[in-house]
Amino acid sequence: MRVRNGVLKMLGLCLLAGVLLAGMLFPVVGAMGLVSNRASDTVDSISADLVTTDPPLITTVTDKDGAPIAYLYDQYRVLTPPEKISPTMKAALISVEDRRFYEHQGVDWKGTFRAAVTNQVSGSVSQGASTLTQQYVKNYLVHVVARNNKVEQQKAQEQTIARKMREARISLQLERKLGKEEILARYLNVVPFGSTIYGIAAASQAYFNTTPDKLTVPQAAMLAGMVNSPSALNPEEYPDKALERRNKVIDKMVENDKLSRDAAEAAKKEGLGLATPVRTPPNGCVGAGPENGFFCSYVVNYLQRAGFSEEQLRTSGYVIQTTLDRGVTAVAKQAAEGQAAKNVDGIANAMAIVKPGKERHDVLALVANRDYGLKADQNQTTFDLPSGVENKFGAGSVYKTFTAAAAMEKGMGIENTMATPSSYVSKVFKGGGAKCPGTGEPNTRWYCLGNASSGYPSSMSLQTALQTSPNTGFVILEEHVGMDAVVDMAGRLGMRETMATNIAGTRPDSKAKDKQLRISQTEYYKQNGGNASFTLSPAPVSTLELANVAATIISGGKWCPPTPLMKVLDRNGKQVPLNESPCEQVVAEGLANGLAVGMSKDDQGNGTAAAAARQFKWTRPMIAKTGTTEEYKSAAFIGATPDFAGAVQTFNDGTNPRPICLGAQPRLCGNGNIFGGTIPAKTWFDTMTKVHGGMPVSQLPPIEDRYRKGGKEIQIPDVVGRNVNDATGILERAGYKVSVQNHNSDQPKGTVVSQTPRGNALRGTVVTLLVSTGYLPPPVPTETQEPGQPPGQPGEPGRPGEPPPITLPTDPGEPR
Repeated sequence: MRVRNGVLKMLGLCLLAGVLLAGMLFPVVGAMGLVSNRASDTVDSISADLVTTDPPLITTVTDKDGAPIAYLYDQYRVLTPPEKISPTMKAALISVEDRRFYEHQGVDWKGTFRAAVTNQVSGSVSQGASTLTQQYVKNYLVHVVARNNKVEQQKAQEQTIARKMREARISLQLERKLGKEEILARYLNVVPFGSTIYGIAAASQAYFNTTPDKLTVPQAAMLAGMVNSPSALNPEEYPDKALERRNKVIDKMVENDKLSRDAAEAAKKEGLGLATPVRTPPNGCVGAGPENGFFCSYVVNYLQRAGFSEEQLRTSGYVIQTTLDRGVTAVAKQAAEGQAAKNVDGIANAMAIVKPGKERHDVLALVANRDYGLKADQNQTTFDLPSGVENKFGAGSVYKTFTAAAAMEKGMGIENTMATPSSYVSKVFKGGGAKCPGTGEPNTRWYCLGNASSGYPSSMSLQTALQTSPNTGFVILEEHVGMDAVVDMAGRLGMRETMATNIAGTRPDSKAKDKQLRISQTEYYKQNGGNASFTLSPAPVSTLELANVAATIISGGKWCPPTPLMKVLDRNGKQVPLNESPCEQVVAEGLANGLAVGMSKDDQGNGTAAAAARQFKWTRPMIAKTGTTEEYKSAAFIGATPDFAGAVQTFNDGTNPRPICLGAQPRLCGNGNIFGGTIPAKTWFDTMTKVHGGMPVSQLPPIEDRYRKGGKEIQIPDVVGRNVNDATGILERAGYKVSVQNHNSDQPKGTVVSQTPRGNALRGTVVTLLVSTGYLPPPVPTETQEPGQPPGQPGEPGRPGEPPPITLPTDPGEPR
């Protein structure tokens, strides 16, 4: 038996010698075609990837000034070029891992043959003798190519001669394509240093709060020692083992003439000197902190809607410069908490601020009285209170803005008179009202309503109605204008995400048992002839979209997407094209200016927000509208100057929604008394008084006689959502000229996704249609890296808990 085993080992050694000889001659025999084409192709492909493909990098999210607010990553890594890695670090690594690094051509054949013989004799393949180049190949395959595939990771680490030879062949190729310094830097940029820490820059920052070019001998030796086994040599968990390993590396540096004996002894006397605490940047929007987390979350959602995948955001090394204004955010956050403390049970107070304009609507702040975070017991949440469709109870009379705009488009002026009886029964709209007593029609459900108080006259101008908010007048106006026109106006002016959700504030679910949950709010309010309660907004609403409505009106009717982005740079510093929706002229500029003037009295006299304006000594020209829902479970306020637009919503965010009562702090109660002119308006005026401080006073635009006294206009057909050919025909038959432009969108190819202008215009006007290509391209990947330096802080978002139950209230109007 011994003789037989000896013969087998001898044969194995002979075979191994042949394999190693073939490997040594690979550069020659490969060229002669002695290596199979298939194997050679595989090696060439991997080798090419190693040269041209960068590993996952950390993405940085910044404020408008470029200061970081959050980081997104799978692997905390910042690439560092060879010249920014200290010679001490290179010397430490080479001494302990590959002392002949500068002598071999990628494979240390002498060491490989010695290890192979040892392995063969011992019957194992535990001996490595891998060069740094070979280790780079293995680490690249494990931590870059197969980072999300455990099976492939195992294959890349198999203890087999075949795997070793593949590494050897790839290493030989790399050595011909890259210089030694580049290979060394690439190795140090790829290898793990524990947990999610990858690469020398991240390790230097995390363990020593320094950069790779400033590493000392003890620091460099500790990190060089860790690459052998980053988990077992973690200096926080196993400081004694890490110290012992570090000192061995220092001794190796002496052996290799990289360090004097005296310097080595001095270095070994030092402690580990770890940063206190050792930390990586918090990963995700929780790391943006309680003040900026809501904004970060909106940025991520916005980018994903624009075609960026979650993996791209966490691995591509982007620098995302946002529109976040820290100063405005801090003021708004303080105001939101000042009106409703963060520990108030079941009541959220959310605010969004947008910069008006005819080319962009930058989002400046998204805040709430709640903090952004994962600790519910500390009044934290990751529900998108300021930006999402999170107020499930409605914005109340704020929606009268859309009824007024639709009426003005039909020919009404702000000085025209409208009926405002003390009570009213709508028999035009049958969907959703309560059964009206005394109508003589016991089996019919009409919509019955009254005003908030008995002090209203029987008629008033549209401007006065916007100021004092009678319910009956706007339902009557809604009947005259038509439900479709009012609902469409809400979408045009800015309630796009809101109107796309169902009456529960979520995406319509075609499989839902309740029919109302299968359709959008747009469909819900238009069906069966319409639902009169729309002008009183009893369904879920986004605070950010309300702010953008105010921005659209004050911008002369120019809607732009509420963008949180200034620019996105790739890992090479090049700007990434963004698939953002284009701005649209959604109503005539004269109409928007007339509506602005019509909304300019709410902060004055007996306006519903006048008391709040007086409290904060507000004197600037502005537009405003308040709103409250019938059961007092939510209230809202929108307002704008030519400089800033904003909205505030105060609403139930607990699991047991009840009416909201006022006091030293708001509270849930049996019979509510909150109104849009209280907490929401006070939050707005508190914020905007400070934000506008020191700025010159901007005046509202002048109003045309047509929108003051009324007139008749020609309605442009609204063709958004139609096929481009059908849309063109409709517009041309109506007397308009058509211009067609392609636009990348996930809508079906040929679908009109945007139209400008919309609303009214003279015949002969050119209507521009943006038509979907049917394709939303992903961000263009990059090929090379412009290295940066490691950052500092973020966390992992989540959505604990469930949203509160949904009810459909109506608006009591606003007190005067």
